Amino acid sequence: MKFSKRTAFFLGSMIIISFLFSNIFSTSNVDPKLIFTEKYFDIGDKVNNLIWFVQITDIHISIFRDPSRITQFKDFCLRTIDAIKPITVLASGDLTDAKTKDQVGSTQIEKEWQYYRDILRETQIQNKTLWLDIRGNHDSFNVVDQHSKNNFFTNYSIQGKLFPRSYMYQIKKDNATYSFVAIDACLDPGPKRPFNFVGILDKQEIDHIYEMMKVLKTSSNYTIWFGHFPTSCILTHGEESVRDIIGKDRNGLVYLCGHLHKMGGLVPSMYTLQNAGFLELELGDWKDNRMYRILAIDHGIFSFIDVEMNEWPVVLITNPKNALFINPQRENVDSIRTSHFIRILAFSLADITSVKVKVNKENWLHCRHVSGPLFVVPWNPHLYFDGLHDIQVFVKDKEGRTRIINQHFSLDGTQLSFNIMPKILLSSNANVMFRMMFTIMVIISIGPLLFVRYLYDLLKVGRMSKLKRNQSIWKLWIRKLCLLSTIDRIFWPLVLYPLYLCVGPWSIGYIIEEHIGVIFAWGIYIRGSFLPGSFTYVYGFIQLVTFQVPLILILAHGVDQRYQYSILKPGRKRSMLNMVCAQLPFLILIFVQLEMAYFFWLAYGTLAFVLGPLRTWSIFVALALWHQTLTFPISCVGSKSITRIT
Repeated sequence: MKFSKRTAFFLGSMIIISFLFSNIFSTSNVDPKLIFTEKYFDIGDKVNNLIWFVQITDIHISIFRDPSRITQFKDFCLRTIDAIKPITVLASGDLTDAKTKDQVGSTQIEKEWQYYRDILRETQIQNKTLWLDIRGNHDSFNVVDQHSKNNFFTNYSIQGKLFPRSYMYQIKKDNATYSFVAIDACLDPGPKRPFNFVGILDKQEIDHIYEMMKVLKTSSNYTIWFGHFPTSCILTHGEESVRDIIGKDRNGLVYLCGHLHKMGGLVPSMYTLQNAGFLELELGDWKDNRMYRILAIDHGIFSFIDVEMNEWPVVLITNPKNALFINPQRENVDSIRTSHFIRILAFSLADITSVKVKVNKENWLHCRHVSGPLFVVPWNPHLYFDGLHDIQVFVKDKEGRTRIINQHFSLDGTQLSFNIMPKILLSSNANVMFRMMFTIMVIISIGPLLFVRYLYDLLKVGRMSKLKRNQSIWKLWIRKLCLLSTIDRIFWPLVLYPLYLCVGPWSIGYIIEEHIGVIFAWGIYIRGSFLPGSFTYVYGFIQLVTFQVPLILILAHGVDQRYQYSILKPGRKRSMLNMVCAQLPFLILIFVQLEMAYFFWLAYGTLAFVLGPLRTWSIFVALALWHQTLTFPISCVGSKSITRIT
């Protein structure tokens, strides 16, 4: 696909602006390179001070689509877990799909939860590892509260019976305590899709998290935070953001999440180091990409690798650590500088027969098997104190499968930079961005109309020269909009509609089954609760882009055509092609809006469809304005403005 210069400029501008916002709304007072933790280890060739675990996210078990999600998830719980033998598995939300057969409606489907429970039972997962699961936004579709009959997470998940929301588990090994803290930011109550794309931590949940942090402060050596939503997609009660809260845990190494599904494949590796001092790592989904993640803490150093199912062998270098993820705020890099062995974790369905390591362009070194997946080889880190270096690992298993991986490492503090798009997506504030998108589109929808109305007033009093038809396309459209602005019965509805979307209700209907709610741009009222607006702004943004702006242009052109053939070309007949071309854009616009209203009806039902100014009523507004465009009296346009506009 070819992009014009304007398109490239627009995309580039959006990226730059988003990057600036990501820095504006992520505060940092400390240079990460200036802080070093006191946790020093003498890294040798023993298997002590080492744990490894697994993350899987966005499983989306569905009874309507892609049965292989279920069968391959069972295979994951059998062969993959048996091969890796993790100390724990973090299942970070969207365990089920919760979409109706038409893929538009949403509700909790008990059969999907039964599949989830049965797979874990049949594979005896709890006899193999500690399975820590938590809800995602799909797991809370149409769930009015924790006690709702639709809250199947409580009945069918592993942890839901004990912990309906956020919780903590601690594992003790080799005189160290590893804490796993699950953050549940699902909306309560949980509306149907799509208005729960962004999560919320209310005061009660934040207080609960702070109670857990008191335990972390006194009894934890390392903390792994995980949840479904990225921190950019979590609102909080009060001034503190979720990043501020996690950042207060000085033992917190990382926050693990899912939800964004690699942005449809556009951002396959979504990682960043937050200014609060912890890594944030979004994992690609199981739903379409069949991804999972292996993570390790080896002598206080955190490492990970993202893996696609059935990729064997799997190789994770724990020392020296990947230079991209060095975090001196939470790890003592002196442990790597003074280490005696390169350490590698290698997993496969068959026994590993060979592990070799090569640093830079040196000779291959054969690794020695220590225990389990751990392989080591002596090295002299003093040879690599300056700059970036490359380490390459070759692994072969008994069945002949091989894997070669490469990564950069540094021992002098040299760090690589994260890509800009992951930084934007994980470090920005989605709620602020969505609100700004909506606000900008409201201004774009109203501003030009008010501007040309002002020009029209100048033209009326003769303070501006005549706009000629044979000028540039830019001035041609200014002339058309000026002509439109002279007709109050069309102009004012076009101005008031975007303003109404800012303040008035968009729809009234069953936002949650059996519970009527009211949707505004700035939030949803339902069952005595208020859910602050976030993704609602995206919904309004889309409405303005796909409906309001095209409607203005179509009506402006229609008004101009009627004026031309009624005043400047009286009696001249319009060709059939001309009439079809004049009507076609409006018909397409109405068809698109009808389709969107139909999908809204599928999602929220008949009442929301009927009492829906955003989707349904806008169709009738457009029809009325188009009728006015075709039939407005020419006397609506002042004579002075006619001579000067044309």
